[in-house]
Amino acid sequence: MKMAETPPGSAPDQPALIPTPTRDALPMMRSNRFATLGAALDYAAQGDKGFNFHDARADLVRAYRYRDLAVDARRHARQFIAEGVQPGDRIAMIAETGAGFAAAFFGAIYAGALPVPLPLPTSFGGREAYVDQIRVQLTSCDPLMLLSPPGLHPIVADAATGLCAAHDWDDWFAADAPDAPLPVANPGDIAYLQYSSGSTRFPHGVAVTHEALLANLAGHAHCTHAGEGDRVVSWLPWYHDMGLVGCMLAPMANQISVDYLATEDFARRPLSWLTLISRNPDNTLSYSPTFGYDICARRISPSIPVAERYDLSRWRVAGNGADMIRPEVMQAFVDIFAPAGFRASAFLPSYGLAEATLAVTIMPVGEGIQCDLIDERTLSGASAEPRVDHRLPTRYRAIVNCGKAVPGLTIEVRNEFGQILPDRKIGRVFVRGLGVMAGYFRDPEATAAALSADGWLDTGDMAYMKDGSLYIVGRAKDMIIINGKNHWPQDIEWAIEQLPGFKAGDIAAFSITTPSGEEAPAVLVQCRTSDNDERLKLRDAIRTKVKAITGMSCVVELVPPRTLPRTSSGKLSRSKARLQYLSGEIQPFEVAA
Repeated sequence: MKMAETPPGSAPDQPALIPTPTRDALPMMRSNRFATLGAALDYAAQGDKGFNFHDARADLVRAYRYRDLAVDARRHARQFIAEGVQPGDRIAMIAETGAGFAAAFFGAIYAGALPVPLPLPTSFGGREAYVDQIRVQLTSCDPLMLLSPPGLHPIVADAATGLCAAHDWDDWFAADAPDAPLPVANPGDIAYLQYSSGSTRFPHGVAVTHEALLANLAGHAHCTHAGEGDRVVSWLPWYHDMGLVGCMLAPMANQISVDYLATEDFARRPLSWLTLISRNPDNTLSYSPTFGYDICARRISPSIPVAERYDLSRWRVAGNGADMIRPEVMQAFVDIFAPAGFRASAFLPSYGLAEATLAVTIMPVGEGIQCDLIDERTLSGASAEPRVDHRLPTRYRAIVNCGKAVPGLTIEVRNEFGQILPDRKIGRVFVRGLGVMAGYFRDPEATAAALSADGWLDTGDMAYMKDGSLYIVGRAKDMIIINGKNHWPQDIEWAIEQLPGFKAGDIAAFSITTPSGEEAPAVLVQCRTSDNDERLKLRDAIRTKVKAITGMSCVVELVPPRTLPRTSSGKLSRSKARLQYLSGEIQPFEVAA
């Protein structure tokens, strides 16, 4: 096992940091043996495994054993109780990848409070947008306090003004912790709140119970054959369900050591992810949305001797989820990194959502990516409609097999009348069983809309079944997913409507695949001016606005008034607008630069 070099500035005789082991004397134990998340940490704390945090160059900067995490978390729990925290109170915390957040999260668990992970700032949108986002989520979860790392405390305190107390967690946790008995949680109690990565204007705090969480973790471990000798590598953010549940809570509950690269460090140096995997031959499990594999394949220089620099031969589960899986990107990754020992069979497609804790379906280990070709008109629901122009070519999409349901879950694909559909018929995905959320926090109306009285969760996602496997063809409520981040089209459309001269219904936002093969947001805007210069200014203003919201350059097309299609009830039909645009039935204005 390769050790990290002594950190710069350390004394010459100071020993190198030692990562937590991949194997120890503690026997492997599955998470379904535990009643609560705190009990899972108590068991993991009997061994020497734990979290390992690395810098942007993939060098180890801190090893944090589960036993040390448990000690810190119990002390923090007593501090929370001394401050008047009661079971069920919410404690919001900025989900920075590090020991500070981990200890605060489990401290809240031990205190019976509900930790609420909140996002870090992004590279776009600026301070004002971040403050607004945090304020909206704080208003939704109504926490007793908000904790943050020292460097973010000023901006976080600004966001919390008038809503709750805000603390720098280094300062706050430095206080003495008077002894106090810790409450005993029940399996049916809510463990934490998870905000999905969709709308920031209308956030939904997903309430996940200990029982649902541990059932999902056990199902995930069963499907991936996770066991003694496995080790996880992750750069995924801890405020997202795949990062928090899949790469923080799951390894701990299954007594597996983890090597972390901070998300912002991955963004700057994505190939450090592969360096981290290569340095330890025990690193066997790592997950990423499609764009993570894409950026690594794009960043590698032809002059780099891949076989000499990387060793990916032990990477047996290369999980893929959180956005639509693009087979051509996965193939490019294989083509480039096969000389380093990477096998296409390591890819493990999956489907999940925060409302089901994390995983809903997972492909069998070792089968890689399998695709099914389907007509774009079938995907959009327009296959029964006559073609306007039969000279237009038929467009096909390769739909990735996302696997079968994890143990404890049942899946149905239904039509608009609630009838279960046969294989290869596209409908709405419904899920029931262990792992499904208790509901949206303090939002009975949204809960009733998503969760039936008999426990069926309406995911809002569109898919079809084939031989017991699920094929996802579209995301909830026309959600736009770019580089693993979800964008609600309503948010983009609303922002453009704030520009002068627009009204509701003038804009349709959706995602398309550009000629370069990348996903990008596209916006169709009904334009009432015939002046070319005004159209140019309008298009630039829209691009600037969308860039501020999504961080992505978008395709902006100005179209004639009354062009955008409507449903029978008069609502905008984004799916039909996308189909008509891609098929050429909607012809945008030509704007001369």
